[in-house]
Amino acid sequence: MLVLYRVQRRWEDRMFREFPGFLHPGDCLVLNDSRVLPSRLIGRRASAGEVEVLLVEPAGADSRTWTALVRPGRKMPTGERILFGDVEAEIVGRGEFGERTVRFPEDLNVPEWLEKTGHVPLPPYIKRCDTSEDRERYQTVFARQAGSIAAPTAGLHFTPEILKECEQAGAGIAYVTLHVGLGTFQPVRGDSLHSERFLVSEGNAAKIRQAERVLCAGTTSVRAVESMFLGRTGKTDLFIRTGFDFQRTNAMLTNFHLPQSSLLTLVCAFAGQDFVLSAYRHAVEAGYRFYSYGDCMLIV
Repeated sequence: MLVLYRVQRRWEDRMFREFPGFLHPGDCLVLNDSRVLPSRLIGRRASAGEVEVLLVEPAGADSRTWTALVRPGRKMPTGERILFGDVEAEIVGRGEFGERTVRFPEDLNVPEWLEKTGHVPLPPYIKRCDTSEDRERYQTVFARQAGSIAAPTAGLHFTPEILKECEQAGAGIAYVTLHVGLGTFQPVRGDSLHSERFLVSEGNAAKIRQAERVLCAGTTSVRAVESMFLGRTGKTDLFIRTGFDFQRTNAMLTNFHLPQSSLLTLVCAFAGQDFVLSAYRHAVEAGYRFYSYGDCMLIV
């Protein structure tokens, strides 16, 4: 764990097991309890040919119609039908950035069906098929609300023992739900991101409001907290970048992100671009691991 001190403009190399020692009475640790849905499907076009479909989020009031990414996209026009075993779905729409709207049979409970037949949408750099173990390993230990297409990766570092130590340090814990979707992975482009569903219960919102210091675990937790304080509900397309006035986030735990990503832009907005990029250069030289299963950075 690379620890960055914003005021002193310095950093130090630590271990994540030391994280609870950075918490104090009056702090509130904010965790995203979204759970990864096994939303990757392998099917066949009714007209022949294998198709891969990643369901992103429900596109309607029920669970029958979904926004999805499909591959190969060029061969999937509106009206095309896909067979997933004995379940047939239809492409009924197309989005601005190549997304498709997929409609399933009226009598199918899609979330329940996915739990039985879907594949875990592992990051693309993991060059293997998912296994039954991935259904739990690619989840945080506090994941509860199914709906993400990727794990909120800063949360993967926590164990039940670490969480207990955080509470013993006197910190409160609040849970938010932001379902990781296309907005989290969107490259820097335009003034907003794809909307993602989020929810903060009144009880958890009260904990966040009353805390002396709010430490968000993960950029998704930051976006949920800041969206709440800006009065947004239900969905957020908040794009946090240089010049953003943080309303409630006082400290942040985050993994290392790729260049030109909205995630790195958020971190730079919080701690300063030159400072963050200097710390990144140190992280590369020191052999820190990047990506979802990589190391982390604590910014205080």
